[in-house]
Amino acid sequence: MPLRTPKPLRVAVLADSDTRWKWGALTAGRVLPTGPAGLSTGRPVLDGFLLRGRATPTPRQLREVGVRADSLREVTAAEFLRVMARQPYDVLVLALVGGGVQALLHGLGRAWEGRSERPVVVTGYVGVVYEKLADGLLLRHGADLVLANSRQDAERFRAVYEGVGADASAVTEVALPFLGGDPYRGEHSPYTVVFAAQPSVPESRAGRAYLLDRLVRHARLHPDREVLLKLRSKPGEHTTHVEELPYQKLVRDLDAPPNLRLVYGNMGEVLDRADLMVTVSSTAALESLHRRVPTVVLTDLGIREALGNHHFIGSGCLASWDQLDAGHRPVPDPHWVARQGVAAGAFGEAAPAAGSYATAFDAARERIGALLDRPGGLPPLTPYYTPVTAPGYLPGILARHHLGPDGSPLPGAPAADAEPGAVRRIVRRAALGAYRHGVQRVAPAIRRMGEL
Repeated sequence: MPLRTPKPLRVAVLADSDTRWKWGALTAGRVLPTGPAGLSTGRPVLDGFLLRGRATPTPRQLREVGVRADSLREVTAAEFLRVMARQPYDVLVLALVGGGVQALLHGLGRAWEGRSERPVVVTGYVGVVYEKLADGLLLRHGADLVLANSRQDAERFRAVYEGVGADASAVTEVALPFLGGDPYRGEHSPYTVVFAAQPSVPESRAGRAYLLDRLVRHARLHPDREVLLKLRSKPGEHTTHVEELPYQKLVRDLDAPPNLRLVYGNMGEVLDRADLMVTVSSTAALESLHRRVPTVVLTDLGIREALGNHHFIGSGCLASWDQLDAGHRPVPDPHWVARQGVAAGAFGEAAPAAGSYATAFDAARERIGALLDRPGGLPPLTPYYTPVTAPGYLPGILARHHLGPDGSPLPGAPAADAEPGAVRRIVRRAALGAYRHGVQRVAPAIRRMGEL
């Protein structure tokens, strides 16, 4: 077979929130092969697409993520499918919620019908997988690679697929693509405590008010410390999860001491000055552990699946605010840390040998390279869910993205390029404003009325 003319790899990333854009774009950079014979040369071309929805990131959020693309634009599912039907990409990363991945897999299968030359399709999770394991995994089945961020996740993913009789060969062990930074080398001046807030954990006003009160009490108890409340989004913005009760609103009702500050920005930059990282169950805990920053996963509200902190059982990081106020410092378990794809062996010689973070993406690179060089192109996408296996579930998932049962866009499906740009922006701002008002004001008010 004659060698193909060398060319840069062309990569598309479709994301539906700021955190998933960060994961998708960084993952693309980590897993691209360095050069199958005759295929790639030079810097890959990265085209970003943002799926229009409630969590479409704002320009500020995109700047904070800090990932650059050769092009970046907002699309609907129907428009994205039209782009993919006519543009020759080598790799496609679907950085979406599970239902979005499933809908696009069916839509792409329809758009690429009869074609063997198609991109390698990659998907996965943006962080800790602590809920809806089977549901989320089966919605992602059908991609060429389903990335698992740790050895533990890879084992769980394969068990789910094999347990329902689905092909598990797509599961590929990697690591979180945004780990990095200098390791912790000792206390800063001033000593800095970072609380990484989460948009949806805990959900209740009481739980969030409790955590904020304990953070304030810790700051008052230690006036020589700098206490940072690290927030994901500013008022009016949405991220991966809907935030009904933003901490910015709750903190206004408190007399916070001067050593407590609200901060935004890249988590890595905040960890640069952290001496203690505290959270309920955020993926930020893994970022912190990777850098060997003392890390605490709170038990104050219980160790519960609803909070996600049950994922950290066995980590050695579980503790309460009372213990932290008294000076407790956690010691992570090296075996647990190694199984999470985080700084293997960094916490003691007892950690099993599991390679280094630098080699964590080798298997994915090799697999993508082999698929790109596959003689005769790639076979059709074959998701586990079909009109035969899930006739009462799949049509609803497709319809939410304006796709019919066969994956084709429904008549009247919205298209981002069908409206004048200025009008589209005005309408979208008004719609998102109404949505935020409903989520953050109307819905909580209705719930309070129901409790009377």
